[in-house]
Amino acid sequence: MVGLEVPQEFLDLCFDIAKKFHNYPTINTSSKSDFISDDSPPASPEDADVDPDATTYYHGLPSKPTLVFRTGPPSEKLTGPETYLVKREIRPVFDDKFAAAWEDVGTRVYQYLDSATVKWTTIDIVRFAEPGKHVGPIVLWVGVRPGSLSRKFAQVAALACENILLSFQIVGVEIAFRESVFRRFGPRLLNYVATANPTASVCSPLTAALGLRIASVFTPYAEGTGALYLSTDCHSETVYVLTARHVVLPPKDIQNKLYHRTQNSQRRIEIMLLGPMAFQGVLTSAMVKIADDTIMVNYYQNQLDVLKNREESGDTDGVEAERAVVEPRLREAEASIKAINKFHSDVTKVWSQENHRVIGHVLYAPPITVGAGSKRYTEDWALIELDCNKIGWANFKGNVIDLGTEITPGKFTSMMDPDPTAPSSFNYPYDRLFPIQGVVPDDELARPRMHDANGEPCLLLIKNGAATGTTIGRGTGIKSFVRDYSLDGTEQTSMEFAILGNDRTAAFSARGDSGAVIVDGKGRVAALLTGGSGLTESTDITYGTPFEWLLERIKAKFPNAHLYPSMA
Repeated sequence: MVGLEVPQEFLDLCFDIAKKFHNYPTINTSSKSDFISDDSPPASPEDADVDPDATTYYHGLPSKPTLVFRTGPPSEKLTGPETYLVKREIRPVFDDKFAAAWEDVGTRVYQYLDSATVKWTTIDIVRFAEPGKHVGPIVLWVGVRPGSLSRKFAQVAALACENILLSFQIVGVEIAFRESVFRRFGPRLLNYVATANPTASVCSPLTAALGLRIASVFTPYAEGTGALYLSTDCHSETVYVLTARHVVLPPKDIQNKLYHRTQNSQRRIEIMLLGPMAFQGVLTSAMVKIADDTIMVNYYQNQLDVLKNREESGDTDGVEAERAVVEPRLREAEASIKAINKFHSDVTKVWSQENHRVIGHVLYAPPITVGAGSKRYTEDWALIELDCNKIGWANFKGNVIDLGTEITPGKFTSMMDPDPTAPSSFNYPYDRLFPIQGVVPDDELARPRMHDANGEPCLLLIKNGAATGTTIGRGTGIKSFVRDYSLDGTEQTSMEFAILGNDRTAAFSARGDSGAVIVDGKGRVAALLTGGSGLTESTDITYGTPFEWLLERIKAKFPNAHLYPSMA
């Protein structure tokens, strides 16, 4: 193409990759070893004991889990030409009376399931909604390992769960079992760029904005996300990155015991920005953008040719006005191709070697503890000491999340404003860099101050992760019970803060997002993302450790630990 300085061979390759990208829009930038995971049993065999709605009841959920059994009225059967699959959405539950009894109730439930040898994975409290209908009743939603529970036995277990609820004077709660797996998800960094910059949509993973795509040099297949920048001493210039331990010290390869690098003679566990798949993802996104922009250049050029022909034939009505619109768009697309081609070339030359992408090393990582402390949360964290030479400190803005370019500012603001009649607490930053400051109290996770348009409690949350980028979700007020089947065969139970996908988005997270920070609309830290549950690679429910509690655990070792200030 004349004037664009893009070799035709490279442009052809961009088009090939763009075709694959648009056919398969979700690129998995992490490996299956990212989360703590067990080898899932094979799918349930087909037999007469399968629920008639097994594969259709949860249509609309990201992982489309298989229904094993549910109580409550039978689903409506549609026949004739109007037959279609009902698209269900998960909704959070905020109920003070239920929440007050839930820890005791949930403990009784999982103890019964254990006694009945049910291989459960998660116990969640949710509601479901169908389009155009009121939200349904509270559901005690039990995930079980695929192929491990028959419909007949699930029916018996559901009755036992109902009796447990009745013993606490809790009625009107439905019980449902579904198949689901829990998974425990060189050069300086580039400067942040404005949204108007042609490379804005592709360069963020190489900047210091949160949502850092990281991996250990020794276990590069286990890719995850850096959560926050922390300081541990007011008088020290050292900056640390907080992440989940299982991201940088995968239990599959590294013994689950305390790691603390106290001497320079100790072997460094180096951490790089962008594991192999994440790095390839950056190059792929650049090539897709070049191909897309090339299509637009041809489109605008064809428009100008048509306008020229009209002008030559004497039809000049509106030609100048249309040309005034099209020509700047053509120049913008051409400039974008040129800028992104240079970006791709520079990244390939400078960042391809993994040792050039090392940004620091693991300083401290306590062993992963499931059900830690009186609140029984999961303790799964590590501190990475950042190489100060990798940061351009003159431009470093600290704890800011790049909100990305996928969701426009207008749509993002609308999604974060569930009640148009009330003042919004969310302000979209002019440079997309959302500053983080403060912590959401644990009590507010259960009793949010925000309400949606229906007057229901609502807690909207934001994260930017290595796998799914920036997403918006809803916290739920009642903690989930999670069963972790470790590689050595032991079973451990914890309570987790659950996050659901927003009504207008897909899953909140996926493999590779482990370690990401989750914040509210005021920029306060709510939780550290540690895992998710679902039947497939997609995630129906995301789990995180409440940050107020986690910060206390960090301060037990580093008493002066605090969020590095944001400077946005």
